[in-house]
Amino acid sequence: MSADDASDDASAAPDDSPHILSGGSALDDGEDAAEESTETFHAFWADVVADEVEARDPDEPIVIKGGVSPSGVAHLGNFNEIMRGYFVAEVLRDRGHEVRQVFTSDDKDPLRKVPRKLANADGEIVGLGEVDAGALGRNLGKPYTEIPDPFGEAESYAAHFAGLLKADADRLNVPVEMLSNTDLYADGDFDEAIRTVLADVERVREVLSPYQDKVDDEYVPFNPVCAECGKVTETVTAIDAEAETVDYVCTDMDAGGNTIEGCGHEGTATFREGKLPWRLEWPAQWGVLGVDFEPFGKDHAEGSWPSGVDVARNVFGEEPPVPMVYEWFTLNGDAFSSSEGNVVTVQELLELIEPEVLRYFFALHPKKARDLDIERLDQLVDRFDRFERAYFGEVDDPDLVAFAERAYPFVVGQPDDPPTEKPIRLPYTFAAVLGMVDDPDFRERLARDEGHIPDDADADIVDAALARVEQARNWAERTGNEYDYRLQTDLPAVEFDGDVAAALDDLADFVAAGHDGEEIQGAMYETARDHDIEVSEFFAAGYRLFFDDTQGPRLGEFLGELERDYVVDRLRREA
Repeated sequence: MSADDASDDASAAPDDSPHILSGGSALDDGEDAAEESTETFHAFWADVVADEVEARDPDEPIVIKGGVSPSGVAHLGNFNEIMRGYFVAEVLRDRGHEVRQVFTSDDKDPLRKVPRKLANADGEIVGLGEVDAGALGRNLGKPYTEIPDPFGEAESYAAHFAGLLKADADRLNVPVEMLSNTDLYADGDFDEAIRTVLADVERVREVLSPYQDKVDDEYVPFNPVCAECGKVTETVTAIDAEAETVDYVCTDMDAGGNTIEGCGHEGTATFREGKLPWRLEWPAQWGVLGVDFEPFGKDHAEGSWPSGVDVARNVFGEEPPVPMVYEWFTLNGDAFSSSEGNVVTVQELLELIEPEVLRYFFALHPKKARDLDIERLDQLVDRFDRFERAYFGEVDDPDLVAFAERAYPFVVGQPDDPPTEKPIRLPYTFAAVLGMVDDPDFRERLARDEGHIPDDADADIVDAALARVEQARNWAERTGNEYDYRLQTDLPAVEFDGDVAAALDDLADFVAAGHDGEEIQGAMYETARDHDIEVSEFFAAGYRLFFDDTQGPRLGEFLGELERDYVVDRLRREA
């Protein structure tokens, strides 16, 4: 089976075909929703959402929002909302609308827990031993914007985190506007929402009580920042609506089973010297920013979203935006977690795959759970390659073709000028094989010999095709997989006894006859037995010839990927 055939077979799995979210509301699911829907069928889920947004006849620019609390590493999971929003934004732009995509950093929230790992300005994950971890530990309970950057570079920890997300958006060519909640509060954007909340606290308690256990007769939905210790506190003792101030006591705060001690200070704070609790802040953002669409993870679907809808309608008197619940994806089988350190950053992934492959991952059906298994990253790349071939009419799969024809221009960032010529893509595992070779000329010769680069390809096309080799090499080194070896360009200085040398010569004759890798693998066992030598000894001789080592990948299959004359000469110890 060729590399292309293998990728086609893997990509036809039910998990990936069809890539459809069609009919009814973007929140609906199941047969009932499909039966009730009279909407136009779409092959790309972002068109379904765009229909819902347009149905509300929104003012322009249409506002698409996402948001995150800067609690740890700015990882790929945090990027979910940016990319889901991006595809809807691009579809709406393609339909002629002006669109503003914003992403809020909920950076007036308090730091409740010191994360185990962080990411530096280059997106590289580091442990706390490599930074000023005390900058975090000494500031538990304070807003992220008041916590020093543990790397000593940005103006705050919040600014460092937001900078990472913006850099990732730039790497994927996503035009998102990063907004700071701290700035929005300081500029008075939340003033009206806070006045509305504190003018009728009884009404807010009534709305929130079904969703939040701690709402009682003394609950006041406002969190001042203590003027003495700088921590966010939750105990408001009086409200002066006319002066737009609250009195407070800095009390202890529960943080996931741990207690962050308050300083006991009694003071007065203005409406801009505090913040709304999350269940009020999120719907307040919709009104402040004029949000028309917001995607969010399934963790918000059962609690935060219903309460947000209730608050929007019955506290602020506004309609919530069009929602879309997306499934989480996991990393190597486990949930993404900044605090636990199970993360991968966009920058780290772009060392392993092209940006368009990562964009493709986010373009897949958002209501299906997926695992990003770094060790099997080759499968994701193979699926992208098949998706790309489907766009160019080389795959017989109507569902995939329909999805590719609509989504591919957005995935590669060319909706205004859709591609007309298919790029040359080396199969990812073959690129990993080439990554065993240091010599770039030899890499190119092997790729041409296998028919992956046409004879008439110019230098720029060749360079673009071979760029995947370094990414696949990085993948092999990161995972320590079967491709994490170095093929020796020059013949190692080795000598073999007569039986082993004769067996190598016979294997050279077998390879020269034109057999494929699987046949070569089987022939190695037969040849060893024919010469009455241990199979392990014969394989070790082959590994020594090609890798100057005693182990390596499945040798026969690997040799089948290489230039035949090179393999024959090496087996004969002639090159």
